[in-house]
Amino acid sequence: MLITVMTYPHPSDKYTELVCTAGITEAREWVRLYPVDYRYRPRGQQFRKYQWIELDLAQSGAGNDQRVESREPDLKSIRVLGPPLTTERDWQDRCEIVDAMEHRTVKQLKALYDTDRISLGIVRPTRVLDLEIRKAEADWKPAWQGVLQQLNLFGPPPKQLRKLPYTFHYHFECEDSDKPHVAMIEDWELGALFLKEEDRLGSKEAAAESVRKKFLEELCAPSRDTRFFMGTRFPYNTWLVIGVFWPPKSRQWSLL
Repeated sequence: MLITVMTYPHPSDKYTELVCTAGITEAREWVRLYPVDYRYRPRGQQFRKYQWIELDLAQSGAGNDQRVESREPDLKSIRVLGPPLTTERDWQDRCEIVDAMEHRTVKQLKALYDTDRISLGIVRPTRVLDLEIRKAEADWKPAWQGVLQQLNLFGPPPKQLRKLPYTFHYHFECEDSDKPHVAMIEDWELGALFLKEEDRLGSKEAAAESVRKKFLEELCAPSRDTRFFMGTRFPYNTWLVIGVFWPPKSRQWSLL
């Protein structure tokens, strides 16, 4: 499968730490890998976005996750197959995969979840109106704080996992929207950018504005053929933006 989605990590009482990971198979089908303790994998198994991997999968995800794309990975079987696909040639290598997948509106995705438990898809917004910044809790919720404390006492050497003090939400429209959609972004790249900018600027507020500038003004610029990778948060039917695909507009891609 080609990895296209990796969300910001969060603690897990059962799996130490989890990263929502999803991608597209050679057969052009969506697959969600759960659970994946990405940062605790050996270095040779730490794949990157737009990198092909090979691994063994069980039929369904953990617990009572009935979403059709969810699969339980045999983490020890992960094998990385070459470097990530590049953005050279107007992102052609990546576009050949993503453009072959069906694109839907948010309304269509919600209807498919209700009927078939389809929970991953691609949305091409007709207009991205805003990126809203909301204050979040400063610390992980108490249960997750307990997980991190237990790691310090009994588990593997813990890796620092900083809590983001904000959440970020796209406001956008689809071709069949009767009102704008609002969806939170959980892309790992957003979290990494925020932390990098906070360290560089010494200010949470300034870092949040840097994220807004990047994810709104650059990734959603008029010159970009912006798509959102969207998925549901288990166990709730809440649709999130779990990745952004933003190749440059060109005659070749705009005609697809």
